[in-house]
Amino acid sequence: MLQRKLATLIVGGLFIMSSCAVTNKIGERKHIYVQQEGREDKKWKLVWQDDFNGTVIDTSKWTRIPAGSSDWNRHMSIDDACFKMENGKLHLLGINNPDTSVDPRPYLTGGIWSKGKFAFQYGRVEIRAKLGSAQGAWPAMWMLAELDKYGKYPRNGEIDIMEHLNFDKIIYQTTHSYYTLDLGEKTNPPHHGTAQIDAGVYNTYGISWYPDRIVFQLNGKDTFTYPRVEGVDASQWPYDQPFFLLIDQQLGGSWVGEVDRKQLPVEMVIDWVKVYQ
Repeated sequence: MLQRKLATLIVGGLFIMSSCAVTNKIGERKHIYVQQEGREDKKWKLVWQDDFNGTVIDTSKWTRIPAGSSDWNRHMSIDDACFKMENGKLHLLGINNPDTSVDPRPYLTGGIWSKGKFAFQYGRVEIRAKLGSAQGAWPAMWMLAELDKYGKYPRNGEIDIMEHLNFDKIIYQTTHSYYTLDLGEKTNPPHHGTAQIDAGVYNTYGISWYPDRIVFQLNGKDTFTYPRVEGVDASQWPYDQPFFLLIDQQLGGSWVGEVDRKQLPVEMVIDWVKVYQ
């Protein structure tokens, strides 16, 4: 028994030492993982994950995204009909609203975010998922700033790991910021790329995020890099602060177009999410 306890203490101590070597926390904000300086050239270590093996969403990691007034969240709902957990996977659905007398919106969509529960600064995120296709379907995996270091949107930037439209055979991987949106600097440097996919099978979508660049990836291969550029407006690089994750099955909007309600429901199936630093 004593040997077992000693082994447990040793393993636990090694884990703590390993974790400390990878990540710093910001004061009392224990949910924010800030990669230690100089780790970007070393081997990645897993610091946070969700395999969705339970029967309900892990509320210590995620919150259901509430409705808003933007294209992306106009139809967001916390209704159980937009979420399903089965066989170790999370299903996020876009559906026709079954009862418009209670909620007048024609469609309801499901999404989760880690806001206030998990955020990280620098590292690699990978999300294995299968996308559904329909006219007006807009599944997305993306990131927003946790602490609002530079002010209101888009001052803190946005990192779009993956967006898929309708029945496209490509995904869009993009950065948005005051620099790209308000100043219109979309080519110095180019702020987005595309990658070919088969949306109906499982793919791994991700980024590797460094102090001087964001490398977008698909199935472990680099697809597009957004670098930090010297000699331009400082708003070009707001990506020096912790960001949280959003995964959502969006519907409709000016970019994706009108929704064909006959093609609903549509769903995005998430197998797992992993973050390394």
